Amino acid sequence: MGHLDHAAFGWLTPVLSYAMASIGAALGLRCTVRALGATGRSRRNWLLTAASAIGTGIWTMHFVAMLGFSVSGTEIRYNVPLTILSLLVAMVVVGAGVFVVGYGRDQGRALVLGGLTTGLGVASMHYLGMAALRLHGVARYDPVLVGLSVVIAVVAATAALWAALNIRSPVAVAVASLVMGGAVSSMHYTGMMAVSVRVSPSGEALPGATAMQFIFPLAVGLGSYLFLTSAFVALSPTAREREASASAQRPVESVAR
Repeated sequence: MGHLDHAAFGWLTPVLSYAMASIGAALGLRCTVRALGATGRSRRNWLLTAASAIGTGIWTMHFVAMLGFSVSGTEIRYNVPLTILSLLVAMVVVGAGVFVVGYGRDQGRALVLGGLTTGLGVASMHYLGMAALRLHGVARYDPVLVGLSVVIAVVAATAALWAALNIRSPVAVAVASLVMGGAVSSMHYTGMMAVSVRVSPSGEALPGATAMQFIFPLAVGLGSYLFLTSAFVALSPTAREREASASAQRPVESVAR
């Protein structure tokens, strides 16, 4: 058995990955709150932004954490198409869950269905990302811990969507985002604890890209997207602010006439 190290760079990758998950969650929740206060095309656009933010945040969290993953006795490579597919799956499935909540008429049913869909999307992204691993050996999974990681993902997603439906205060959203970031990180490391690797030493070159060749640049790019989108959302007026601005302009227009 190869020795697995989940934090080869110490606390750097766990802390940074938690930050990415929390930022993605905060942005996704804020966009969902904005969507619920909007109608028509505006609601759709906010929900799309929420889905991309949550999906990107979760994917970035996973692969930033994987930068600190190593197995003694073997190098690690990543299958590039599968890695990109895991990102697309995260966005699409999380998007489905967010749209269920955004357009659902029965809030309770929408929350359950949306939480289940989003949670399964998070879990699918994680294990698809793990399927992209290439190493000299065979990876095995403890089914109990795998099941527990999926349950954590569904509970975390449901709690996040509940927060989006019921919390409006920016401070409360920030707290909910930190909790969701912790839950997503817990899901990741629970899933990683399920992994064991039987190493088969070999001198053959592994196919795929190293983490620094592919994962790191992509994670930096997606992280930049999250920060820039966060700034855009923070500067965009809310529905209440637009209404207040419109109300303030009406008396001025009346006097002008």
